[in-house]
Amino acid sequence: MGTQPVDEYCRDIETYLCQKNDGHLIRVVGPSFEVVSGWAEQGVPIKIAFAGIDRYFERYYRKGPRRRPVKIDFCDADVLDVFDEWKRATGVVSLAAQSTIHDPQSAIRNGPSLPAHLERVVLRLSQARAGGSLGDAFDGLIDRAAAELDAARAKAGGLRGDARQALLDRLTALDAELVQQARATLDEATRASLSRDAESELAGFRAGMTADAFARARQAAIDRLVRERVKLPTIAFS
Repeated sequence: MGTQPVDEYCRDIETYLCQKNDGHLIRVVGPSFEVVSGWAEQGVPIKIAFAGIDRYFERYYRKGPRRRPVKIDFCDADVLDVFDEWKRATGVVSLAAQSTIHDPQSAIRNGPSLPAHLERVVLRLSQARAGGSLGDAFDGLIDRAAAELDAARAKAGGLRGDARQALLDRLTALDAELVQQARATLDEATRASLSRDAESELAGFRAGMTADAFARARQAAIDRLVRERVKLPTIAFS
């Protein structure tokens, strides 16, 4: 179980769901309580759960005018997907499977293919570029990365062996470059706040980590929060 009591965790989820439902209160009780308490038992950080709920609502809004409030049960798959992505990024496993660390590269990928991943990344980079909130220098980096990724899309599906690995290594390098540049655009107070948020996310897992493992996980969690802050996609593909 995470550091937050289950009943408090469920209340926070209930409050957040109420906000997303424009003030309509849907109680987290019965089967819904089992779903949310299951998240707590696995150690899903509360903000990761919120991100999963947000992902469901984004898809829900795309379907057209809303007709009825969303139950938390509908968000379960998205919350667990976001949690899986977070675990791969930080190198932790769920508390239900014992608090330990693993190699993020060893995780089984059930996500999109490499060409589909590149297509989505190019789209999101274009959206970030259109936002224009990060400055001309950063926009130039986004343009360069998007052009490079767009060129890679045509051949990604047919790459094998060393050629595919070379592309994956390039994606990792581009990813690191973008995150580093994005972090540099943030002021010191914002960076400190993101650092505290990252440590809060990892609090339930820290006891099972070595100092080095925690430092790596903390940096990965900060990187995720930076991306979220400036609306950047993850370019790396594992």
